[in-house]
Amino acid sequence: MSGTSSPEAVKKLLENMQSDLRALSLECKKKFPPVKEAAESGIIKVKTIAARNTEILAALKENSSEVVQPFLMGCGTKEPKITQLCLAAIQRLMSHEVVSETAAGNIINMLWQLMENSLEELKLLQTVLVLLTTNTVVHDEALSKAIVLCFRLHFTKDNITNNTAAATVRQVVTVVFERMVAEDERHRDIVEQPVLVQGNSNRRSVSTLKPCAKDAYMLFQDLCQLVNADAPYWLVGMTEMTRTFGLELLESVLNDFPQVFLQHQEFSFLLKERVCPLVIKLFSPNIKFRQGSSTSASPAPVEKPYFPICMRLLRVVSVLIKQFYSLLVTECEIFLSLLVKFLDADKPQWLRAVAVESIHRFCVQPQLLRSFCQSYDMKQHSTKVFRDIVNALGSFIQSLFLVPATGNPATSNQAGNNNLGGSVSAPANSGMVGIGGGVTLLPAFEYRGTWIPILTITVQGSAKATYLEMLDKVEPPTIPEGYAMSVAFHCLLDLVRGITSMIEGELGEVETEYQTTTEEASSPTQSSEQQDLQSASDQMDKEIVSRAVWEEMVNACWCGLLAALSLLLDASTDEAATENILKAELTMAALCGRLGLVTSRDAFITAICKGSLPPHYALTVLNTTTAATLSNKSYSVQGQSVMMISPSSESHQQVVAVGQPLAVQPQGTVMLTSKNIQCMRTLLNLAHCHGAVLGTSWQLVLATLQHLVWILGLKPSSGGALKPGRAVEGPSTVLTTAVMTDLPVISNILSRLFESSQYLDDVSLHHLINALCSLSLEAMDMAYGNNKEPSLFAVAKLLETGLVNMHRIEILWRPLTGHLLEVCQHPNSRMREWGAEALTSLIKAGLSFNHDPPLSQNQRLQLLLLNPLKEMSNINHPDIRLKQLECVLQILQSQGDSLGPGWPLVLGVMGAIRNDQGESLIRTAFQCLQLVVTDFLPTMPCTCLQIVVDVAGSFGLHNQELNISLTSIGLLWNISDYFFQRGETIEKELNKEEALQQKQAEEKGVVLNRPFHPAPPFDCLWLCLYAKLGELCVDPRPAVRKSAGQTLFSTIGAHGTLLQHSTWHTVIWKVLFHLLDRVRESSTTADKEKIESGGGNILIHHSRDTAEKQWAETWVLTLAGVARIFNTRRYLLQPLGDFSRAWDVLLDHIQSAALSKNNEVSLAALKSFQEILQIVSPARDLDKPETPPVVNVPVPVLIGPISGPGMSRPFVRTDSIGERLGRYSSSEPPIITDELEDLNLWWAAWNTWYRIGSESTKPPITFDKLTFIPSQPFLTALIQIFPALYQHIKTGFNMDELQKLGVILHSAISVPISSDASPFILPSYTEAVLTSLQEAVLTALDVLQKAICVGPENMQIMYPAIFDQLLAFVEFSCKPPQYGQLETKHIANAKYNQAEWVALNYVPFAERSLEVVVDLYQKTACHKAVVNEKVLQNIIKTLRVPLSLKYSCPSESTWKLAVSSLLKVLSIGLPVARQHASSGKFDSMWPELANTFEDFLFTKSIPPDNLSIQEFQRNENIDVEVVQLISTEILPYANFIPKEFVGQIMTMLNKGSIHSQSSSFTEAEIDIRLREEFSKMCFETLLQFSFSNKVTTPQEGYISRMALSVLLKRSQDVLHRYIEDERLSGKCPLPRQQVTEIIFVLKAVSTLIDSLKKTQPENVDGNTWAQVIALYPTLVECITCSSSEVCSALKEALVPFKDFMQPPASRVQNGES
Repeated sequence: MSGTSSPEAVKKLLENMQSDLRALSLECKKKFPPVKEAAESGIIKVKTIAARNTEILAALKENSSEVVQPFLMGCGTKEPKITQLCLAAIQRLMSHEVVSETAAGNIINMLWQLMENSLEELKLLQTVLVLLTTNTVVHDEALSKAIVLCFRLHFTKDNITNNTAAATVRQVVTVVFERMVAEDERHRDIVEQPVLVQGNSNRRSVSTLKPCAKDAYMLFQDLCQLVNADAPYWLVGMTEMTRTFGLELLESVLNDFPQVFLQHQEFSFLLKERVCPLVIKLFSPNIKFRQGSSTSASPAPVEKPYFPICMRLLRVVSVLIKQFYSLLVTECEIFLSLLVKFLDADKPQWLRAVAVESIHRFCVQPQLLRSFCQSYDMKQHSTKVFRDIVNALGSFIQSLFLVPATGNPATSNQAGNNNLGGSVSAPANSGMVGIGGGVTLLPAFEYRGTWIPILTITVQGSAKATYLEMLDKVEPPTIPEGYAMSVAFHCLLDLVRGITSMIEGELGEVETEYQTTTEEASSPTQSSEQQDLQSASDQMDKEIVSRAVWEEMVNACWCGLLAALSLLLDASTDEAATENILKAELTMAALCGRLGLVTSRDAFITAICKGSLPPHYALTVLNTTTAATLSNKSYSVQGQSVMMISPSSESHQQVVAVGQPLAVQPQGTVMLTSKNIQCMRTLLNLAHCHGAVLGTSWQLVLATLQHLVWILGLKPSSGGALKPGRAVEGPSTVLTTAVMTDLPVISNILSRLFESSQYLDDVSLHHLINALCSLSLEAMDMAYGNNKEPSLFAVAKLLETGLVNMHRIEILWRPLTGHLLEVCQHPNSRMREWGAEALTSLIKAGLSFNHDPPLSQNQRLQLLLLNPLKEMSNINHPDIRLKQLECVLQILQSQGDSLGPGWPLVLGVMGAIRNDQGESLIRTAFQCLQLVVTDFLPTMPCTCLQIVVDVAGSFGLHNQELNISLTSIGLLWNISDYFFQRGETIEKELNKEEALQQKQAEEKGVVLNRPFHPAPPFDCLWLCLYAKLGELCVDPRPAVRKSAGQTLFSTIGAHGTLLQHSTWHTVIWKVLFHLLDRVRESSTTADKEKIESGGGNILIHHSRDTAEKQWAETWVLTLAGVARIFNTRRYLLQPLGDFSRAWDVLLDHIQSAALSKNNEVSLAALKSFQEILQIVSPARDLDKPETPPVVNVPVPVLIGPISGPGMSRPFVRTDSIGERLGRYSSSEPPIITDELEDLNLWWAAWNTWYRIGSESTKPPITFDKLTFIPSQPFLTALIQIFPALYQHIKTGFNMDELQKLGVILHSAISVPISSDASPFILPSYTEAVLTSLQEAVLTALDVLQKAICVGPENMQIMYPAIFDQLLAFVEFSCKPPQYGQLETKHIANAKYNQAEWVALNYVPFAERSLEVVVDLYQKTACHKAVVNEKVLQNIIKTLRVPLSLKYSCPSESTWKLAVSSLLKVLSIGLPVARQHASSGKFDSMWPELANTFEDFLFTKSIPPDNLSIQEFQRNENIDVEVVQLISTEILPYANFIPKEFVGQIMTMLNKGSIHSQSSSFTEAEIDIRLREEFSKMCFETLLQFSFSNKVTTPQEGYISRMALSVLLKRSQDVLHRYIEDERLSGKCPLPRQQVTEIIFVLKAVSTLIDSLKKTQPENVDGNTWAQVIALYPTLVECITCSSSEVCSALKEALVPFKDFMQPPASRVQNGES
């Protein structure tokens, strides 16, 4: 219940009314009786109403005309007191709303009368106000009358009345419109069909409006009429009106009740048809006016702008634009264009100021600006209003700087100005910012001499105008200097702030909405899915529209903004202003970035960048960007010229730093001011907060920062942070203390900037990285060709960025490291060093970072991280490689255990070190490798072991440092040990991996390709190890070769048993034989030049002083190693399919080594030959698994069954031999390899042996100093091989082979020895000792003959050949063999005359051979072959040589041995010969034998002078033995012997029986020297055979006859010669020997006669007697001799003749035979 209608209130009202009426009646009692009466009747009336009605107020209202009447009458009295009382009473009634329409009309009429009488004017106004505000009963004419009343009161002479009336009018106008609003509220629920308003001219066509609305309409229409100076339609009775007041009222209505105009077409129509044309009309003087065209002060209202009107018009325009923009699109376009025009320089200062203020009002309303943009700028064929406004502001600000303001007293520096001291604008002082302490300058802009203070006008973001509010001013106000500039400055700032906050807000909404819709759209409910998608797409459309607007807004305004802000930034001398400008540029840049408007973004950023650098600083990146195309040239927008102003060079700032520019050739220094530093901080801020939208402009930002950092002398430190450091060259950077304290902060912000890159999205991060990379490329270009300090900013920051983005390192790793790798290749060492530092730090950080998922589960990432490390291997700078290796070392030390799949890369890095890369690098890399081998083999995947082997091998091949090579071979040995110990696990893992790869390969349809395929992977590992060692075995350095060779053969020896059986094939062919081939090739081509002593004091032994000799050692080692493997592992190798081929190859190698012209190699080859023939039986290691034996190997035991391929290797090594034997208890016999195959092997060996023998012993065609002649040890070894070899091939050894053997033995024996070696090999000449070679030859033959001896019959045909061989050797005793054309000196002379080659002493050998012959003959004389092949004859023939030489033999022992041998042989051979006499097989032997006897017994050689008597006698005994043999073995069997032979023997005996000594003996010795014993023996033999008693065969008789006749004939000859000589000699005695001889003959004759007498007569031939008797005369002739001895002998000889003295019988035959 309202306050006025409560019972108490009503009661009070009634009381008050009654008291009012009473008071009235009292006042009027005297003067105005009618009034008194009316009052009294009124009292009664009121009482009556109160008594009769329950609803008292309603009843009062019904009767209000009557109730009011007394008071109206009271007013009519015109009596002030009464009037006041009545008006108060009426007001009370009104306030209780008990006035009816009629009553109200009456009241208004009464008030009008009062007004016309100018009575109680203030009270009137009060009453009207109460009447209109308390209720709505006043309408139409009454209302208009009331309003007119107020207007009329406004124009009275009384000031108070005027002002009160003005206020009342304003309130009444408001009330009228409020009523309309209330009416609309009431009828809101009733929807009416709006009737279309025809655009007719009938302005009263308002029939469609409701009452209140109609009143409002009429009122507003008339206001327009009045302002336009036309007559009103509704407000009848108006007499006077001012334009200013009318405009104010219009403005307030438009401002307060916009919805009325927007909701009602009638009102909209009014706006369009009346208000806008009116405003445009009123503006015309301002438009046409040009400053300075009319200077007269005379009022010319049409011509000259009038401040009050103009200002109010601008306010109306502001309202129109703000509130009815949507209705009045075209009109607003005109208004805005006008506003822009008012800023022109030729308009009055005040006009420009208010125009700027008006524009400021729009600038704080971003939504409005947005509408402008949508309505004009985005429409075709429309003015670009928004763009024009911004550009106009820009031009305005420029004009303020470029054109000094005219007609404004404030520009001249009067002391009355609100500046301090008046001289402030003098540029001289402008630099003094608090330096003197007392002076503080006003904030101001200064540009090219123009100084404009900055005034504080308004709070940011609100457009509080000063001059638009001066409604009481009639004259244009004085505008203080800098005011317009300050407002314009604020316009710009607010414009930027408004636009950016609006767009960013909306962007944020769109983004969150988009996120929520997409999240909803992804929800699973089926039904809602459709609409979600729908809403999402609506969302998209909405966003597309919004985005277009945002982009257009930015595109429209950025040029103008940038031009103005750049100019202001350049001109600003105030830190706060600078800060604001920079903030505006920063927010615009960020906004452009968010909207993806690259050009504008870059332009703003460029502006900030330019501000950061000293003026005219040459920074290419700022001059090449698109933004820069705008600078320094006029940029026309719709005919408006916007001049882009470049920063001026005059600096009004305090210089805070002096440094060097970053340029290829820095000239002088550059200065940084505090403003530069401020800009730099803004730039850092921009990058820090808006990095995500910078995109490509990172380049600008970072380039600028780089230059600033350089000028400030910040240098990178660990982790990439920049720390203040001194500049390296040039004048040192000079920094004030102010900036010194700032530096750590800047450095910190810089670092934080890059740290915050972790919050950037991936794309932005890439932009950042790309920008850093291109910066770095520039720095690299700059650093080419000089070694000056380069700018390391970019590299340091790349490192920093990488480090903070470790969590998503994958996305930036490739560009980042790719670039750093380029930096690492830079020629400038400092640059390079930092590139490597950054790269290695990143790799280490990446590996130690706690990734999710961890690296161990993300192999791809791990490999990605390690990859650049590998790439560094392609860089040749040693410092980089050192960094790389140090990094590897650190990674190994920290992450070695978890490298996993990264091992191949890490190992690859070590392996990539090349030979030419310097010792320190190789050393470091090798350190890494050693670490790996000692610590990490167990942790790495087994697949990498092969790489470790390769890398270790490659270090072996490095020739920088011998120790490293040797150590690496040691590492290979350690690795092989590791393989051996961890064999099973490695094998399992490798097999698993292999299966996997196999599967992948099959899926891809490719063949699995790895070295040594298809050996199992574990075996391949071994093979790789062997192959590596193999390569090292042919290294150019002997020490390496030696070490590698020993290691290779040791490993194969120690661990070869782990290999699968089939793999041995590869070991043999790919490793061992391959190695042998290479060694052979190198050895045969090695240099024979003498190597001078090694470095300085290292002496090289003469046996190693040529490359050839050093290679010889390698060849020896290798061949021995291979042979040993063949020997010890024969049981493994033989079951392989192509063992025989391998055997052949091995033999071929042995052959080529044996035939090499190097004694060491050739001898070693033979040793190897011996080894593979198992002559030297090797000690078999007991712990190797036994496998099927080969012939000639002690039968081993088998362990377990031998399974097929893939057989599990017996890894067990613990079992003892005993256990093994126990296991081998099954009855299976050991497997024996195929006999036949085995034979083939031995025959192959025999052929090789033969080739070696024949080649090596064949004499060369020509001889010179360098001719190679095999050494004795070699030949010995060669021959020693034969017996063992023979054991294997004897079954098939036939004559051809024997022939071949003979040739070799013969040649070998013939080889001379070099004089150097002779003292070692030859015995001194006096010792009859055999050399080992000779021993060997004889042994070989001995083996053969023993074998033949026990062999089958068919082998015995070889005997003769053996005899031949031996006999050939026997001949050497007298005729040493020739070796080709070689001149050999006899050893006796060798001592004096240093011959090149010395022949051996063959005598002992020949003699030993002879003994063998005799021995052998004794065993084999009866063999058929020996008989058939005339062996005996050959023996005799051979012996004939030494026997005939006798004393001429080289050695006396020779002929003596020959004699004894002959005797032995004959004693065995003659019976055989007799046995075969009939067959004629021995026919040719007899003459030979006869000649031999002849040559020996009657030798042509003269005994040496120094022969002693005893010796002579001994020798004579030998002759006697021979004769004895003849008498015992030959003559008794004469009947089996050819007659000629017997004849020869007889003749010989005859010759021997008569002394025929040489005449060389002295007389003293003559008795002994005559071989009396011998002669005697001969004679006796002759005699003996003359009278053999029992003649068994005619043959014997023939022998004895022959013997006698020879004997007698001989005696006759001697006697005759003696007689002759005696006769001739006269008195001279005859020679002693002749005397002896004759004595002997005489004795013989007497003996003969005695013998004949004793013999049975029938046995004596008649002829014989005749011959005996015939001697008699000759004997008689001897009587004359003078020698007494002869005489006594003669006497004895003559005595027997007495028996012949008897008478002659008849027919006695004469003594002739």
